[in-house]
Amino acid sequence: MKLSDKALLVQLRVSEWTARKYDRKATEQVAIQNNTASGVGRYNKSLLPMNDYLADVHSKTRHIRQKFYKNTLPWGLEGMQILPSGNYLQFVSDFRREKAEWEYLVSNFFEKYTELKRDAQRILGNLYDEADYPDVDALRSKFSIDMAVFPVPNEDFRVQIADDELSRIQNEVTQRVQEAQTVAMKEVWGRLFERVEHISSKLADPSAIFRDSMLENAKEICELLPRLNITDDPNLEQMRQDVEAKLLNNNPESLRLDPRLREDKAKEAKDIMDKMSVFMGGL
Repeated sequence: MKLSDKALLVQLRVSEWTARKYDRKATEQVAIQNNTASGVGRYNKSLLPMNDYLADVHSKTRHIRQKFYKNTLPWGLEGMQILPSGNYLQFVSDFRREKAEWEYLVSNFFEKYTELKRDAQRILGNLYDEADYPDVDALRSKFSIDMAVFPVPNEDFRVQIADDELSRIQNEVTQRVQEAQTVAMKEVWGRLFERVEHISSKLADPSAIFRDSMLENAKEICELLPRLNITDDPNLEQMRQDVEAKLLNNNPESLRLDPRLREDKAKEAKDIMDKMSVFMGGL
Protein backbone atom coordinates (compact mmCIF):
# COMPACT_ATOMS: atom_id res chain seq x y z
CA MET A 1 0.00 0.00 0.00
CA LYS A 2 1.28 3.48 -0.89
CA LEU A 3 2.18 5.98 1.81
CA SER A 4 -0.36 8.36 0.24
CA ASP A 5 -3.06 5.84 1.21
CA LYS A 6 -1.82 5.58 4.78
CA ALA A 7 -0.97 9.14 5.82
CA LEU A 8 -1.41 12.87 5.35
CA LEU A 9 0.99 15.77 5.56
CA VAL A 10 0.36 18.37 8.25
CA GLN A 11 1.90 21.72 9.08
CA LEU A 12 1.39 23.52 12.37
CA ARG A 13 1.48 27.30 12.22
CA VAL A 14 1.43 29.30 15.44
CA SER A 15 2.31 32.96 15.85
CA GLU A 16 2.30 34.98 19.04
CA TRP A 17 3.67 38.20 20.44
CA THR A 18 6.82 37.67 22.50
CA ALA A 19 6.52 41.04 24.31
CA ARG A 20 10.29 41.36 24.27
CA LYS A 21 12.30 44.08 22.51
CA TYR A 22 15.89 45.10 22.09
CA ASP A 23 16.54 48.42 23.83
CA ARG A 24 19.42 50.23 22.14
CA LYS A 25 19.51 53.07 24.66
CA ALA A 26 19.66 50.74 27.65
CA THR A 27 22.36 48.68 25.92
CA GLU A 28 24.51 51.78 25.45
CA GLN A 29 23.95 52.83 29.06
CA VAL A 30 25.04 49.42 30.35
CA ALA A 31 28.15 49.60 28.16
CA ILE A 32 29.03 53.07 29.48
CA GLN A 33 28.47 52.03 33.09
CA ASN A 34 30.77 49.04 32.65
CA ASN A 35 33.34 50.84 30.50
CA THR A 36 32.96 48.44 27.57
CA ALA A 37 31.90 48.53 23.94
CA SER A 38 28.17 48.49 23.25
CA GLY A 39 28.59 45.60 20.80
CA VAL A 40 29.59 43.08 23.50
CA GLY A 41 26.03 42.68 24.75
CA ARG A 42 22.38 43.39 24.11
CA TYR A 43 19.70 44.50 26.53
CA ASN A 44 16.39 42.85 25.66
CA LYS A 45 13.61 44.05 27.89
CA SER A 46 10.36 42.34 28.76
CA LEU A 47 7.57 44.69 27.75
CA LEU A 48 5.03 43.08 30.08
CA PRO A 49 7.07 41.79 33.01
CA MET A 50 5.67 39.65 35.80
CA ASN A 51 2.35 38.69 34.22
CA ASP A 52 0.79 35.25 33.87
CA TYR A 53 -1.66 36.03 31.07
CA LEU A 54 0.84 36.09 28.22
CA ALA A 55 3.00 33.47 29.93
CA ASP A 56 0.01 31.11 29.89
CA VAL A 57 -0.36 31.60 26.14
CA HIS A 58 3.33 30.86 25.58
CA SER A 59 3.14 27.79 27.79
CA LYS A 60 0.11 26.50 25.89
CA THR A 61 1.91 27.06 22.59
CA ARG A 62 4.85 24.94 23.76
CA HIS A 63 2.46 22.21 24.86
CA ILE A 64 0.68 22.21 21.50
CA ARG A 65 3.98 22.05 19.59
CA GLN A 66 5.23 19.16 21.73
CA LYS A 67 1.99 17.28 21.19
CA PHE A 68 2.12 17.94 17.45
CA TYR A 69 5.59 16.45 17.07
CA LYS A 70 4.80 13.57 19.41
CA ASN A 71 1.86 12.48 17.23
CA THR A 72 3.52 12.98 13.85
CA LEU A 73 6.62 11.83 12.02
CA PRO A 74 9.26 13.71 10.00
CA TRP A 75 8.58 14.32 6.31
CA GLY A 76 11.85 16.00 5.37
CA LEU A 77 10.77 19.57 4.71
CA GLU A 78 10.96 22.02 7.60
CA GLY A 79 7.63 22.40 9.34
CA MET A 80 5.98 19.56 7.42
CA GLN A 81 5.19 16.31 9.24
CA ILE A 82 3.55 12.99 8.40
CA LEU A 83 0.29 12.26 10.21
CA PRO A 84 -0.66 8.58 9.88
CA SER A 85 -4.32 8.22 8.95
CA GLY A 86 -4.81 5.83 11.87
CA ASN A 87 -3.93 8.67 14.23
CA TYR A 88 -5.87 11.36 12.35
CA LEU A 89 -9.25 11.42 14.11
CA GLN A 90 -7.94 11.35 17.66
CA PHE A 91 -5.14 13.80 17.01
CA VAL A 92 -7.31 16.32 15.13
CA SER A 93 -9.96 16.10 17.82
CA ASP A 94 -7.33 16.81 20.48
CA PHE A 95 -5.87 19.64 18.42
CA ARG A 96 -9.25 21.36 18.07
CA ARG A 97 -9.70 21.22 21.83
CA GLU A 98 -6.18 22.54 22.45
CA LYS A 99 -6.72 25.29 19.87
CA ALA A 100 -9.92 26.42 21.61
CA GLU A 101 -8.08 26.53 24.94
CA TRP A 102 -5.24 28.51 23.34
CA GLU A 103 -7.70 31.02 21.88
CA TYR A 104 -9.39 31.37 25.28
CA LEU A 105 -6.04 32.20 26.90
CA VAL A 106 -5.32 34.75 24.17
CA SER A 107 -8.70 36.42 24.73
CA ASN A 108 -7.95 36.62 28.46
CA PHE A 109 -4.67 38.35 27.65
CA PHE A 110 -6.42 40.89 25.41
CA GLU A 111 -8.87 41.73 28.18
CA LYS A 112 -5.98 42.49 30.53
CA TYR A 113 -3.72 44.19 27.99
CA THR A 114 -4.43 47.80 29.03
CA GLU A 115 -4.01 46.93 32.70
CA LEU A 116 -0.78 45.05 31.97
CA LYS A 117 0.60 48.08 30.16
CA ARG A 118 -0.04 50.23 33.22
CA ASP A 119 1.75 47.66 35.38
CA ALA A 120 4.66 47.62 32.93
CA GLN A 121 4.97 51.40 33.06
CA ARG A 122 5.25 51.23 36.85
CA ILE A 123 7.74 48.33 36.83
CA LEU A 124 9.93 49.40 33.91
CA GLY A 125 10.25 53.02 34.96
CA ASN A 126 12.51 54.88 32.51
CA LEU A 127 12.71 51.80 30.26
CA TYR A 128 9.02 52.11 29.44
CA ASP A 129 8.31 53.41 25.95
CA GLU A 130 4.71 53.68 24.72
CA ALA A 131 5.91 53.20 21.14
CA ASP A 132 6.92 49.63 21.99
CA TYR A 133 3.29 48.61 22.46
CA PRO A 134 1.01 47.91 19.48
CA ASP A 135 -2.64 48.90 19.65
CA VAL A 136 -5.15 46.12 20.20
CA ASP A 137 -6.01 45.69 16.51
CA ALA A 138 -2.36 45.37 15.54
CA LEU A 139 -1.77 43.06 18.47
CA ARG A 140 -4.55 40.69 17.39
CA SER A 141 -2.80 40.15 14.06
CA LYS A 142 0.23 38.80 15.92
CA PHE A 143 -1.71 35.84 17.33
CA SER A 144 -2.87 32.95 15.19
CA ILE A 145 -2.96 29.18 15.26
CA ASP A 146 -3.81 26.75 12.51
CA MET A 147 -2.93 23.31 11.20
CA ALA A 148 -2.86 22.82 7.43
CA VAL A 149 -3.47 19.34 5.99
CA PHE A 150 -2.15 18.16 2.61
CA PRO A 151 -2.13 14.85 0.74
CA VAL A 152 1.10 12.89 0.46
CA PRO A 153 2.29 13.37 -3.14
CA ASN A 154 2.31 10.40 -5.47
CA GLU A 155 3.70 9.78 -8.93
CA ASP A 156 0.31 10.00 -10.66
CA PHE A 157 0.76 13.28 -12.54
CA ARG A 158 -1.60 14.48 -15.24
CA VAL A 159 0.10 17.54 -16.65
CA GLN A 160 1.08 18.56 -20.14
CA ILE A 161 4.88 18.39 -20.11
CA ALA A 162 7.45 16.41 -22.03
CA ASP A 163 7.48 12.68 -21.31
CA ASP A 164 11.11 12.60 -20.18
CA GLU A 165 10.58 15.52 -17.77
CA LEU A 166 7.39 13.94 -16.43
CA SER A 167 9.24 10.68 -15.86
CA ARG A 168 12.00 12.51 -13.98
CA ILE A 169 9.48 14.26 -11.71
CA GLN A 170 7.67 11.01 -11.05
CA ASN A 171 10.91 9.30 -10.08
CA GLU A 172 11.86 12.18 -7.79
CA VAL A 173 8.50 12.07 -6.05
CA THR A 174 8.70 8.31 -5.64
CA GLN A 175 12.21 8.59 -4.20
CA ARG A 176 11.23 11.40 -1.81
CA VAL A 177 8.25 9.45 -0.50
CA GLN A 178 10.34 6.32 -0.02
CA GLU A 179 13.07 8.27 1.78
CA ALA A 180 10.51 10.02 3.97
CA GLN A 181 8.90 6.70 4.85
CA THR A 182 12.29 5.28 5.85
CA VAL A 183 13.12 8.32 7.99
CA ALA A 184 9.68 8.22 9.59
CA MET A 185 10.01 4.56 10.56
CA LYS A 186 13.49 5.18 11.97
CA GLU A 187 11.89 7.85 14.13
CA VAL A 188 9.24 5.42 15.39
CA TRP A 189 11.80 2.74 16.21
CA GLY A 190 14.00 5.34 17.85
CA ARG A 191 11.25 6.57 20.14
CA LEU A 192 10.62 3.08 21.49
CA PHE A 193 14.32 2.28 21.74
CA GLU A 194 14.96 5.48 23.71
CA ARG A 195 12.33 4.52 26.31
CA VAL A 196 13.64 0.98 26.67
CA GLU A 197 17.22 2.22 26.91
CA HIS A 198 16.23 4.59 29.71
CA ILE A 199 14.52 1.78 31.61
CA SER A 200 17.50 -0.51 31.09
CA SER A 201 20.07 2.01 32.34
CA LYS A 202 18.04 2.90 35.43
CA LEU A 203 17.24 -0.67 36.44
CA ALA A 204 20.76 -1.94 35.77
CA ASP A 205 22.15 0.48 38.36
CA PRO A 206 20.95 -0.60 41.85
CA SER A 207 21.69 2.88 43.22
CA ALA A 208 19.90 4.77 40.45
CA ILE A 209 16.74 6.66 41.41
CA PHE A 210 13.84 6.69 38.96
CA ARG A 211 10.37 8.18 38.98
CA ASP A 212 7.08 6.53 38.16
CA SER A 213 7.08 8.56 34.94
CA MET A 214 9.83 6.27 33.60
CA LEU A 215 7.25 3.55 33.03
CA GLU A 216 4.38 5.94 32.35
CA ASN A 217 6.26 7.55 29.46
CA ALA A 218 7.04 4.13 28.01
CA LYS A 219 3.37 3.17 28.29
CA GLU A 220 2.41 6.36 26.46
CA ILE A 221 4.66 5.60 23.50
CA CYS A 222 3.48 1.98 23.39
CA GLU A 223 -0.14 3.13 23.21
CA LEU A 224 0.71 5.57 20.42
CA LEU A 225 2.93 3.30 18.30
CA PRO A 226 0.17 1.29 16.59
CA ARG A 227 -1.16 4.55 15.15
CA LEU A 228 2.32 5.68 14.02
CA ASN A 229 3.38 2.38 12.43
CA ILE A 230 2.71 3.55 8.87
CA THR A 231 4.25 0.46 7.26
CA ASP A 232 2.51 -2.00 9.60
CA ASP A 233 5.96 -3.33 10.47
CA PRO A 234 5.34 -6.65 12.29
CA ASN A 235 8.76 -6.52 13.97
CA LEU A 236 8.02 -3.13 15.50
CA GLU A 237 4.65 -4.36 16.70
CA GLN A 238 6.26 -7.43 18.27
CA MET A 239 8.83 -5.32 20.07
CA ARG A 240 6.09 -3.01 21.30
CA GLN A 241 4.18 -5.99 22.68
CA ASP A 242 7.33 -7.35 24.33
CA VAL A 243 7.92 -4.02 26.06
CA GLU A 244 4.36 -3.96 27.35
CA ALA A 245 4.39 -7.57 28.51
CA LYS A 246 7.86 -7.71 30.05
CA LEU A 247 8.59 -4.22 31.31
CA LEU A 248 5.38 -2.29 31.82
CA ASN A 249 3.37 -4.73 33.92
CA ASN A 250 5.43 -3.99 37.03
CA ASN A 251 4.71 -1.60 39.84
CA PRO A 252 7.47 1.02 40.08
CA GLU A 253 7.62 0.64 43.84
CA SER A 254 8.14 -3.12 43.48
CA LEU A 255 11.11 -2.44 41.21
CA ARG A 256 12.56 -0.10 43.84
CA LEU A 257 12.11 -2.52 46.74
CA ASP A 258 12.88 -5.87 45.10
CA PRO A 259 16.53 -6.04 43.92
CA ARG A 260 16.01 -9.43 42.25
CA LEU A 261 13.00 -8.22 40.27
CA ARG A 262 14.88 -5.09 39.30
CA GLU A 263 17.83 -7.12 38.07
CA ASP A 264 15.60 -9.48 36.06
CA LYS A 265 13.78 -6.59 34.37
CA ALA A 266 17.06 -4.85 33.59
CA LYS A 267 18.19 -7.99 31.74
CA GLU A 268 14.88 -8.23 29.88
CA ALA A 269 15.15 -4.59 28.87
CA LYS A 270 18.69 -5.20 27.60
CA ASP A 271 17.51 -8.24 25.62
CA ILE A 272 14.77 -6.17 23.98
CA MET A 273 17.31 -3.47 23.13
CA ASP A 274 19.59 -6.04 21.51
CA LYS A 275 16.73 -7.36 19.37
CA MET A 276 15.66 -3.88 18.40
CA SER A 277 19.21 -2.98 17.40
CA VAL A 278 19.19 -5.82 14.88
CA PHE A 279 15.95 -4.61 13.29
CA MET A 280 17.00 -0.95 13.38
CA GLY A 281 20.26 -1.77 11.64
CA GLY A 282 18.24 -2.79 8.61
CA LEU A 283 16.40 0.50 8.31
